[in-house]
Amino acid sequence: QVQLVESGGGSVQAGGSLRLSCAASGIAISRYCMAWFRQAPGKEREGVASISRDGGTQHVDSVKGRFTISRDNAKNTLYLQMGSLKPEDTAMYYCAASTRAYCSGGYWSHQAEYYHWGQGTQVTVSS
Repeated sequence: QVQLVESGGGSVQAGGSLRLSCAASGIAISRYCMAWFRQAPGKEREGVASISRDGGTQHVDSVKGRFTISRDNAKNTLYLQMGSLKPEDTAMYYCAASTRAYCSGGYWSHQAEYYHWGQGTQVTVSS
C-alpha cells in the first residue's frame, strides 16, 4: 500500500522560507516521476514542480528561482524548498506519485498523470 505523508507546512511572513517533506512508503520514489501540487481556496489544483527518475526537474514559472524540488533516495523522501515566499503562495500543498518514470514536459502538471496523493500540508504566507 502506497502512502505519501506531507509535513513542514506552517505560517510565515512574506519573504520567509519553508521546506516541505513528503515521506513515502510502499513505493520507491527514485523510480517514478514525483511532483508537488498546490490548491488555494476557490482555485484549481496546480502543479508546482516535478522530478523524474533521472533527477530532471521542472518548476512552474511562478516559482522558478524561489522553489526547488529534490529528493533523498535513502530516506525515500521528496522535498520542496520554498524561499522568498509571497502571500499568493498560500495554499494546501500535496505531493503526488506517477506511474511513469519520467515527467512529461507537456503533461507533468496534469493531475491525471499522478496515481498516488498525500493528504496535504497547509502553507500560509502573510504580508
